[in-house]
Formats: sequence, structure tokens, C-alpha cells
Amino acid sequence: MKKELNGRELVGYIKERQAKAVRGLKQQWSVNPKLAIIRTNPDPIVDSYMKIKQKYGEDILVDVDVHTIEQSDALNIIKNLNNDESTHGIIVQIPLPDRDQTDEILNSVNPSKDVDGLATSSKFDAPTPVAISWLLAGYGVDLKNKNVAIVGHGRLVGSPLAKMWQSSGIAVEVIDKSTTEIATKLQLADIVVSATGVPGLIKPEMIKPDAVIIDAGVATDSNGLVGDVAAEVRQMPNITISSEKGGVGPLTVSALFENVITAARNTISE
Repeated sequence: MKKELNGRELVGYIKERQAKAVRGLKQQWSVNPKLAIIRTNPDPIVDSYMKIKQKYGEDILVDVDVHTIEQSDALNIIKNLNNDESTHGIIVQIPLPDRDQTDEILNSVNPSKDVDGLATSSKFDAPTPVAISWLLAGYGVDLKNKNVAIVGHGRLVGSPLAKMWQSSGIAVEVIDKSTTEIATKLQLADIVVSATGVPGLIKPEMIKPDAVIIDAGVATDSNGLVGDVAAEVRQMPNITISSEKGGVGPLTVSALFENVITAARNTISE
């Protein structure tokens, strides 16, 4: 029988704990956690994610400031926010209009405020890999002694997730465009995480019975937002798979705000 892993079912408990933590910071230490979002590339999909972050911040009483600017102003704005003691977390919405400057801009964020975990020397884990780990743990999926495959090696999900799990002693097979015999390798995997942004990439013949599949891919087609997993995979019996809507996404936002709260807490001892 197919089982779904629904991140929305776990978020309520996390938000309750986070709201309590924020109240404690405010009441005991007069610290008001604040997240700054740098927005240089207005886009309906990106803006929808931004509004979700703003609403989540409201729910747990974390201030969220949006700075809509030209990319040419980004380095100066980030410098000011780095020096602003009232701002605890800074994220830059990507992709940027000029992608050639992405590394420079992301690495200009103070590592202690880089709550997206994208700077080279960031103090934080990237939210989506954390969310995937929370989702699996929340449903009792153990990674130890399993064949684990991560499809995609991007900076937001695949690369940091592989690094996180490998540092925890989990053996991970990373599959990308250069990998040969992808289907054969995936057929051996007990747990498959796909984060390529290629719609329908993961097909039924690639998945073995009783596999656990996490679809962390995001792309658009005629149906709107879609993941990496083909619809036929979701019809397979005897698999465990992240929900089509409400799988990893809600927990990614929770993980982001966990970093913001931690960044705010870290200022107390400084």
C-alpha cells in the first residue's frame, strides 16, 4: 500500500515550538528576531514563496522585511543589513537577473546571518536539506544501512544534502547529468531524493518496490508547478513518497525560520 509523507502534518508542532522560542527571546532578552529578504527579480513564482515566508513569520512573531531593489544595489544593501544589529537573518531570492554575480552577492552576506546556507562560509545548513531530513525522521524513515541516491547536485538541495548526510556517516550515491546507467543505479536505491527541476524525470521503471521517494524538484509546465517525479510513479503500489503538494515545501520554510531564531539567539552571547 502506498504511503505519503506530508510535511504539512509536521509543521504545526514545529511552529508551536518556534513561536514559544520567539516569545522567550522577546520577553527574556528583548531580542526581536528579524529576517530580511533581498528581492531583485520580481517573478510570480518567487513572489508566491516570499509571501509564504511573510505569513509564516507573522504566525510565529518573526519580523520579515522585504527589500525590493536593483541588483546593482544588492552589495550595498547587504553591507548595511550585515551591520544592522536588529536584522538576524538575510536571504537573497534567486535566481538573480544577472546570474554571473550570484556567488559574489551570496558570499557578501555575513555567515552568521546567512540563514539560507548559501554562502561558502555560512554558519547554517540550507533549509531544504534540513526539511528533507525532518520529513524522513518525522515518519520514522531510517537512513542507516540503506542504499541512498540523490538525483541532482545543485547548490540549493542536492549538493548540501549529500554533504550533510555524508558527514553523518550515511553512504550516498550522487547522480547527475554525467552519471551513466542512471535507471540501473536508481533501481538499487532504497531511498531516492530527486531535486533537478526536470519534470517527469523519475519514472516507474527506475523505482524498486518498497522504495522511499522524496520529490524536491520544482519546475513549471502547462499544469503549473510540478516536481521531478512522473505521475505514473505516484500510482505505484508499495512505495513511500512525499506528497505532491505539502511534501518538502512547508518544512523548508520551517527550517529557514529555525535558522533565523538560532541566529537571533546567537546574538545573546555575543
